[in-house]
Amino acid sequence: MTTPHLSLGPSLPAARATEIRTLVTRTTRWVSDRADVTGLLLVGSCARGDARPGSDVDLVLLTTEPEAYHGAPWARQLGLLVPVRSQPWGAVVEKRFATPSGLEVEFAVGAPSWAGTDPVDPGTRRVVNDGALVLHDPAGVLARLVEVCRGG
Repeated sequence: MTTPHLSLGPSLPAARATEIRTLVTRTTRWVSDRADVTGLLLVGSCARGDARPGSDVDLVLLTTEPEAYHGAPWARQLGLLVPVRSQPWGAVVEKRFATPSGLEVEFAVGAPSWAGTDPVDPGTRRVVNDGALVLHDPAGVLARLVEVCRGG
């Protein structure tokens, strides 16, 4: 398992860039050991390469067991100790946490159907076209989604 190189942006302090890279690598390794996780996608400014000091980390976590992510115990395994909020957004549920340094990390947790391509949901297309980097995709579903959203 290799984590793609992250070009996070020139205005991001080195310590914050290191923290984000460490978090993304740790999360990618963690999901690769979970049979229920069908995909992990980094989206937003970190995926685009223009993160700023106040940027958060946005991840889409696709799982066959979304209910297993209702509480916060799973996030503690990733070092995310401070739950900020949880709220539904269409086909996903936002789970937002903060690290001890104040970095906010948002997981959009949903079923694999979020990545459906026949047709692509307009909200999903917006998220992908705003910046997406596939981190874990054992069946190639996220790669296909990104390709379709980008006109391939």
